[in-house]
Amino acid sequence: MTKRIMLVEDESSLHDLLKLNLELDGNKVVGVKDGETAIKKFNDQQFDLVILDVMIPGINGLNVCESIRLKDGNVPILFLSAKSRPEDRIAGLKKGADDYLTKPFNLEELQLRVNNLLNRRQMQGTTMAQNHGLKEYSFGPNYINFDNHEAKGVNGTYTLTKKEVMLLKLLIEHKGEIVSREKILQTVWGYSVYPSTRTIDNFILSFRKYFELDPKNPQYIISIRGVGYMLDFK
Repeated sequence: MTKRIMLVEDESSLHDLLKLNLELDGNKVVGVKDGETAIKKFNDQQFDLVILDVMIPGINGLNVCESIRLKDGNVPILFLSAKSRPEDRIAGLKKGADDYLTKPFNLEELQLRVNNLLNRRQMQGTTMAQNHGLKEYSFGPNYINFDNHEAKGVNGTYTLTKKEVMLLKLLIEHKGEIVSREKILQTVWGYSVYPSTRTIDNFILSFRKYFELDPKNPQYIISIRGVGYMLDFK
């Protein structure tokens, strides 16, 4: 089945090159060059994937991503950016992106990442159906509602991001087991080429602020040095 991709890139030569290659792969590509048009197109049409440059005219890519996530929490979003610092990558992922590719990049790598995201979206449909029964979860004084992304923690209520929900679900599904950083990146972010695992560490730090009475001495979200993390009860 033909996949519909929205390509948001204002650099004309790169825009045309990417559009051509994506179409040669059998996709239907809708190309736009500014943030305001991207938001309007997304609100008016259905897409299987969004490829989004960070630095675009008008509304920047980060804000476009945020707007898309308010409407659709599941469509894969791949950021393209000349900004390669870890903090830039983390900012993009925290806005709700699924992947982040820095310029300049290899076209083959882009195509692999696009295919990975499209395949994962298809598999997630099956996984979501299988896990449909997991609508809420409690541990200690904490409560999570997976339908509306609301959580109650030690200091009040929070609205979780898509990635936070996915990571929590993964830890819960493997409660009492060690989940490696590599498994988390592959399952939650779908990377075939892994970024720094510090990305996950930052999410875990946020969880501990939400759910641990003493984040420096966690009771529930346990670090296994050099391996990964585990949701457990002491």
